[in-house]
Amino acid sequence: MERAPPAMRAARLQPYLETGPPQEQRSVLETGALEEAKRDCERMSGEAMDRRKVWEPSVYYSLGKESFHFAGHDISIRESMDTYGALIWPGAVALCQFLENNQQQASLVDKAVLEIGAGTGLLSIVASLLGAWVTATDLPDILSNLTFNLTRNTRGRARYTPQVAALTWGQHLDRDFPRNGCRYDYILAADVVYHHECLEELLATIRHFCHPGSTTTLLWANKIRFQSDLWFIEHLKSSYNTKMICELPQQEVKIYQATAKE
Repeated sequence: MERAPPAMRAARLQPYLETGPPQEQRSVLETGALEEAKRDCERMSGEAMDRRKVWEPSVYYSLGKESFHFAGHDISIRESMDTYGALIWPGAVALCQFLENNQQQASLVDKAVLEIGAGTGLLSIVASLLGAWVTATDLPDILSNLTFNLTRNTRGRARYTPQVAALTWGQHLDRDFPRNGCRYDYILAADVVYHHECLEELLATIRHFCHPGSTTTLLWANKIRFQSDLWFIEHLKSSYNTKMICELPQQEVKIYQATAKE
């Protein structure tokens, strides 16, 4: 029988564990799921602090900002510790490097690109600087900082002015992004899979934009660290022609390319 990843199982089991039968009657599996989810959360929180360290020589942190150099431009990103979405994670940097170094394999010039879970906007900025028409999306409370970073780093530099839009995975997709009016060449996603409880909604969102009959290609980069990551990869493979196109063992990051199966 198929099992959801620990964090999703834990969320579903929480009411039962709080109000259900005595501890001695709870299964080892249920207790183990909660413990595993707790460990995942603790690791993610630890990474949020540890990632202030230098990820590579060309990146440095100072006073809530990180600086990069991609596509011939210096990029300055304002971060916040308030939420995971306002931090730069390894998958975003890795996918930026891949896009810059493989422009013949994945040319973004004049392509319509949607980023889901854009966070600080680094990946959308680089895509814009590489010639794409970009729409960067995230939760409403992320958009202010996302817009700030996009405007700051693309004004006067990009072929097209990047757009920003609210997108909550799995919600109001047909209303806000109707298929007949929102067609994209590429969907970009970086470090959107971790211990959260919205993996099924994330898959539904990807299916909305990258569906059978479409020519949309998903490029997804993620640091592989949790059981939820492996769960997501297997579910992606079940519906998409999926292949790993880059691996960075030192950073534990893998980049996947996927297109919908007919």
